[in-house]
Amino acid sequence: MATFSVGDVELAVTDVGVGRPVLLVHGFPLDRRLWNPQIDALVAAGSRAIAPDLRGYGRSSFGKCDASDGVGMHQYADDLAGLLDVMSVAERVVFVGFSMGGYIAWEFFDRYRDKLAGMVLCDTRAAADSPEAAANRMKMANHVDTWGSRHVAELLIPKLFASDTIRHRPELVESVREMITQSPTAAIAAAQRGMARRTDFSDRLAEFDLPVLAIGGEHDAISPPDEMQRMAAAMPDAKFTRIAGAGHMAPIENRAAVNAAIVDFVAKLS
Repeated sequence: MATFSVGDVELAVTDVGVGRPVLLVHGFPLDRRLWNPQIDALVAAGSRAIAPDLRGYGRSSFGKCDASDGVGMHQYADDLAGLLDVMSVAERVVFVGFSMGGYIAWEFFDRYRDKLAGMVLCDTRAAADSPEAAANRMKMANHVDTWGSRHVAELLIPKLFASDTIRHRPELVESVREMITQSPTAAIAAAQRGMARRTDFSDRLAEFDLPVLAIGGEHDAISPPDEMQRMAAAMPDAKFTRIAGAGHMAPIENRAAVNAAIVDFVAKLS
């Protein structure tokens, strides 16, 4: 792990391998450890894997942001662009965004198109929250200091995994529970407020004129695969891969299929 100063934050980053840089952006409320299976596969295939902790998560600092104001998806995108500059990554990257990382990907494209070779959108959506979903996010943001991160984990776990994973693979569930429990409540509140007011990109998908791979678990209840397939169909150069046996946590529930899809996508770009 290395740490880089980017604006008002210190961002912790795993940076291994050589070749095409692949920027792996975790979701809410996790950290860069989510990507360990993909890091190994990408490095073995001849790519450079760059996996940061977003501000406030893992070993990255929260910076000067106020949790009561939230952190917008554009701020995370700015952090990542700044990180690539500080790391002197001049080659265009493949941006791999999981869940909230996908929301950040839309903003990254909008602001830093010239830094991108392609995007992988994993278990995510282009649409903004419904009023009900936004209200639920704000409820968590307003109460998480009282609830604590462990309670957040217990609320989220049933939604994150396929039912078979919960029944038969407790070690995967526990690894995610640990990540969520270790996430500071300020980071959780800030991200929820940011996601509640994020931009709706569903009417702008035709603008995403670079190669895109969309990946979704077949049992994902948060970003349903049929919705992801329609999202991919609306982009000029995108394809959708449905991941068997997985819920929302496809990168760890079926790592072999996700790894194969990402490695193949990156290889074809190269």
